[in-house]
Amino acid sequence: MGESTMNEASYLGRGVRFPMAIDHTGAIALTSGVDSIETAMRMILSTAPGERPMRPDFGCAIWDLLFEPINTNTVGLMAEATIEALSRWEPRIEVDDVDVEPDDAIPGAVRIAVAYTVRTTNDRRNLVFPFYVIPGEGDDPDLAPAGPDAPTPHLHAAHPNSSSKD
Repeated sequence: MGESTMNEASYLGRGVRFPMAIDHTGAIALTSGVDSIETAMRMILSTAPGERPMRPDFGCAIWDLLFEPINTNTVGLMAEATIEALSRWEPRIEVDDVDVEPDDAIPGAVRIAVAYTVRTTNDRRNLVFPFYVIPGEGDDPDLAPAGPDAPTPHLHAAHPNSSSKD
């Protein structure tokens, strides 16, 4: 490992791998560097606020939308919740923008693409997080996108502090 890589990894930190695993020595597997950041981001997005008793505010409010239909409003709320959660809980990154799109291949699934910059290295990266909603019993299937030619709700949301304009 080069010296600059070691300095970057030490500054970015080390953490427990998520999902938790055992390494080749039988110890709890750890991550470091950019892998540590992506692990933390996935943990933030995978946790519903209130799920952790000792830190009830930790997590992302996308879980409040679990039973909502996939429409423009829901997609916009998902993008906003993602920006807020990552900006609050992951200080090693700057969220540049969030792109939320329904996955036409999997009903009830959306892809949340987060473009971010690692603050210490100015390295621009992307993380795609799949999220699945549970359709309600009364949801009209005719309102949901069907097939590749159907229009799908899509939102591209820039971080409010971002200087780029869409």
